[in-house]
Amino acid sequence: MKPVGSGGLSVRTKLLAIVLSPIAVGLPILLALLVYWGNAYYDRLLVYKVSSDLAIANQHLENVVADAGQSTAALASSYELALARGVPQRLGDFLSSAAAKRGLSFLILLDEKGVPVAAGQAGMPTGIQAHWPVVAKALAGTSNAAIDIYAAEALEALDPELAKRAAIPVVSTPNAAQDAKTAEARGLVVHAAAPVRDADGRVVGALQGGVLLNGNLEFVDRINELVYREGSLPLGSRGTATLFLDDVRIATNVRMFEGERALGTRVSLAVRDSVLGRGNVWLDMAFVVNDWYMSGYQPLYDSFGHRVGMLYVGFLEGPFGQARTGALGVISALFALLALGASYLFLRSARTIFAPLERMNLAMDAVAAGDARARVGETGSRDEIGDLARHFDSLLDTLQSKTDELERLNAALDGQVADRTAQLELARKQLVMSEKLAAIGQLTAGVAHEINNPIAVIQGNLDLAREILGDRAAPVATELRLADEQINRIRLIVTKLLQFARPGEYAGYLEDVDVGATVADTLVLVRHLLAKGRIEVVESLRATRKVRIAPSELQQVLVNLLVNAIHAMPDGGTLAVETADWPGRGATITVRDTGAGIREEDLVHVFDPFFTTKKREGTGLGLSISQTLVARYGGDITVASRPGEGAAFTVWLLAEPRLRDAPPTAAPGAA
Repeated sequence: MKPVGSGGLSVRTKLLAIVLSPIAVGLPILLALLVYWGNAYYDRLLVYKVSSDLAIANQHLENVVADAGQSTAALASSYELALARGVPQRLGDFLSSAAAKRGLSFLILLDEKGVPVAAGQAGMPTGIQAHWPVVAKALAGTSNAAIDIYAAEALEALDPELAKRAAIPVVSTPNAAQDAKTAEARGLVVHAAAPVRDADGRVVGALQGGVLLNGNLEFVDRINELVYREGSLPLGSRGTATLFLDDVRIATNVRMFEGERALGTRVSLAVRDSVLGRGNVWLDMAFVVNDWYMSGYQPLYDSFGHRVGMLYVGFLEGPFGQARTGALGVISALFALLALGASYLFLRSARTIFAPLERMNLAMDAVAAGDARARVGETGSRDEIGDLARHFDSLLDTLQSKTDELERLNAALDGQVADRTAQLELARKQLVMSEKLAAIGQLTAGVAHEINNPIAVIQGNLDLAREILGDRAAPVATELRLADEQINRIRLIVTKLLQFARPGEYAGYLEDVDVGATVADTLVLVRHLLAKGRIEVVESLRATRKVRIAPSELQQVLVNLLVNAIHAMPDGGTLAVETADWPGRGATITVRDTGAGIREEDLVHVFDPFFTTKKREGTGLGLSISQTLVARYGGDITVASRPGEGAAFTVWLLAEPRLRDAPPTAAPGAA
């Protein structure tokens, strides 16, 4: 479609830009950066790992050298050596035994000039030993240890077994230096010496000892245990450690194809030139015997300061490389899926460019059909189609806003009428209730006055009859008692009428009341009724907050509720009384019975004055009075019931009441 409107690119150009730009440019760049950073981080991680491993191996080598020096120094200053020196024929046996105990390959006693005096092995070196720096320092009074190379002849003179152990055939190794060397007969030795002093502290000789490292598999295996513990290398890799004399492996756990240790194999030429030739530490990939290892090499120096060998640790790189390749493959696959998903989503989003045309057509059809609210909607487009869609919507919005304004005015007017009607109805109900209460109050006051006087006369005559008749009143005692009870019942009815009509005159004094304690006290008052009805009481008094109310009024409310619940279970049942905190407000008391329940049509009338389902007893004022008492303090009483499932009355009490027709808050005369 060729653009003909104002501003913006064409529809086709926008579609190509939306679909192709993120996929063709963004994703490849992001993938390339991720691969580059991943490889760089991977390489740094491997270098850091092998560098840490090499530091541990070097520390172990230094400990071995230090241990040889300490062992030699301890023997040189020992009382046993002093005693053995006094018996020359036993000196050789002592040195042999001491060397075995200390793990030394040889042990030699020198005089003050460095001439061998006695040895703990089969042979003894010839000539003065002071040409060794470690011996020269010992004769000068300082114990020390270092790594030195012993020639084959020197080892032979010390002990033919040492010379035999040191001799290693050189194995042709790929990538190693090419020369005519076929065997390595020299020995790499941990060389130690310590001064021997007389009783006055003068240096009278030196004790020279050493540990041959050629073929010392225990040494490299110990390094391997320290550096590459079980499970420290993931992905099936394995770690190795090696000690080199020059470029020849003289102690190693690197394996050849047949599984034999690669003793006599040589390091690659590149590593040799870097480490032995230039004294560098190698932390990089290296070809070790038959495979590539992430390797760490460091040069070893003898007591003369010459580079004489290397210490190596490394681990098989193949499993790590495979894991890296696999991870990159997974990432590439994810990017491919992302590209496909993005293409799908972008093609769907391109639909929004053409959608305005379709939506405009639909909107015009809908308006023509009578739907004034139909719109094209926001297209997000800034080309000529988007301009047209916005202008079209603006025209429809102007028309619709006028219609909506009229509808809002009508709705607001209807709402105001409804609110005012509801207010008038509530006011009417309140006025009717007030008139009823006023009428009941006037009627009750008159009835109470007219009834109380005759009742007082009747009660007085009954009391006088008992007094005059004395024992002769026994035959009519039952009748007199029934007359008393009926008089008391009349008084109770009159009192309830007065309390309902004029509740303020019967109000008590406000106190902070513990609802749990009040419930417990009230249960005692109805205990005789509970015993008669075979009713089990279940208490759950969990309320912790106190409420402010007249205690006598709260107890009256609870008595009404408990008595009603007991009467609802004439054949026995369970009476549950629960108290709980009303969060942020106060506390609640629930009285629950297992009686017949309340019919749905009666639920709305239970708090109405004079309403009762007890046709032969009751005035229908108990719940009305209770509701009036609780409501006076801003509380409420609610009921929940289903026929056959019992009823539950809940009293909602405020910790800080909102008093209506409030009673006094303190007893008369209180300060």
